[in-house]
Amino acid sequence: MLEHGGRLREASMTYGIPLADWLDLSTGLNPRGWPVPPLPAEDWQRLPEENDGLEEAARDYYGCASLLPVAGSQAAIQALPALRPACRVGILSPGYAEHALAWHRAGHGVIPLAPEGIDSALAELDVLLLIHPNNPTGHAFEPARLLAWHARLAARGGWLVVDEAYVDATPKLSLAASCPMPGLVVLRSLGKFFGLAGARVGFVLAEPALLEALRERLGPWAIAHPSRHVARLALQDADWQAATRERLMREAARLAGLLAARGLAPRGGCALFQWLRAPEAARIHEALARRGILARLFAEPASLRLGLPPDEADWIRLEQALKEITP
Repeated sequence: MLEHGGRLREASMTYGIPLADWLDLSTGLNPRGWPVPPLPAEDWQRLPEENDGLEEAARDYYGCASLLPVAGSQAAIQALPALRPACRVGILSPGYAEHALAWHRAGHGVIPLAPEGIDSALAELDVLLLIHPNNPTGHAFEPARLLAWHARLAARGGWLVVDEAYVDATPKLSLAASCPMPGLVVLRSLGKFFGLAGARVGFVLAEPALLEALRERLGPWAIAHPSRHVARLALQDADWQAATRERLMREAARLAGLLAARGLAPRGGCALFQWLRAPEAARIHEALARRGILARLFAEPASLRLGLPPDEADWIRLEQALKEITP
């Protein structure tokens, strides 16, 4: 299995720092997520059922009538490659590594692509898979360009798969409202913007036939009853969503400025994280960890992804740590 952010217990044992004393900036999650209320007892006592309002709330939120709830977008990431015969799949690199792993394990040819190489490579691809905005670089494309690539792929039976796990803070970048169209698959998640990673709720937006094939593969009760309840309420809370988008954009700019002030100007990022590409990334990661601050380290290219601190005390803590470890 691949490594991911959020491995706080492992860091606690490695550095001898109690779990409660860590500032975890490694996940890219909204650190002030949607406030979950107490749940009805029956949510824990009964199997989940459809017709509870979740699908309707998701259709309203995403502006798409053809969608399937899944146990986090990770469930779809692992299942989608089985729905196509062996083919050539171009994947933005660096990117969320689970995508490439899933398609490779299913017998497909995986071709890593830089953003500037996509257009020229498209004629040789059957599937183009993008994380948008990209994780960890934050790179984003104009939706019109994505739709032009989709049209070229779909004309010969190909797919454009867009993982929009980080798009909620910038909804104008999303292709959700363009679904369903032949050959367009959009993945969404409540883990990042809503800060509900533990609920394991995501959605696949695509043509009904593809969704039915995916539903058959995933089986019944994909999402637990309590998670369905929480997801429905979160998707319906438009006031919280609007306020959160404004806050995240302010805090993203603050984080970028804080890093730049220490000579660590980000090379990319989005509303939920900043991406620092530097030869000394491993040293910075280690120095922060020894101060109880966990960032996400990438080996290739050497880089760090830092998420947003949850409160003012932690902003001050991060700023102090950066002052101590930079010239």
